[in-house]
Amino acid sequence: MPPGDVHGLHVLADDDPRWPHDPRAQAEAACRGGAAVVQLRCKHATDRLALEWGTAIRSITREYGTLFFVNDRFDLALALGADGVHLGQDDLPPDRLPPAARRQLRVGLSTHTFEQARAARHEDVDYVALGPIFGTTSKDSPWPAPGLEGLRTAAAALAPLPLVAIGGIDIARAAEVARVGAGGAAVISAVAAADDPVAATRELVAALGRGEPA
Repeated sequence: MPPGDVHGLHVLADDDPRWPHDPRAQAEAACRGGAAVVQLRCKHATDRLALEWGTAIRSITREYGTLFFVNDRFDLALALGADGVHLGQDDLPPDRLPPAARRQLRVGLSTHTFEQARAARHEDVDYVALGPIFGTTSKDSPWPAPGLEGLRTAAAALAPLPLVAIGGIDIARAAEVARVGAGGAAVISAVAAADDPVAATRELVAALGRGEPA
């Protein structure tokens, strides 16, 4: 299993064309700013372009000692030598990953309700993401936002498995999600849309640190 801690800031390097920086640039900024995890999220690119970006991001994350995950695709994660794969509710279930792949990859799982999060305790995963906590402008979601109290309840139910909050998290809210027990926070637009993505990452990392229980 790759070394490293999934607690902290997860930055999704996203290929939505509205962002001013491409995934490689987003990933480099995240690493320079101190993110714990960079996740390549490609919803528009061809596999060839995703492989090109992923190859560059793998090199950058190794340089900074940052964990590198790939969204949805365990095959692409393996091809890139990534540290892990992040799976959604409609992706291949974690227990159906080939055993050889599971030995090489950490696994994160997206959940959207308390019931899904609680069920994830019985999945073969290394962390669980819950959201959108506050709603999100980065992608459409049919799920109601659980808010801080929903996050607090889910984090307590999952402990000691890390719970990563996602959806509508900015610098002000990063400390709040850490305060209620989240092991980390995942962001897209807070870094991808920032004028200075390195500074935005640093501020998010600092805010998460301020919110951690003493």
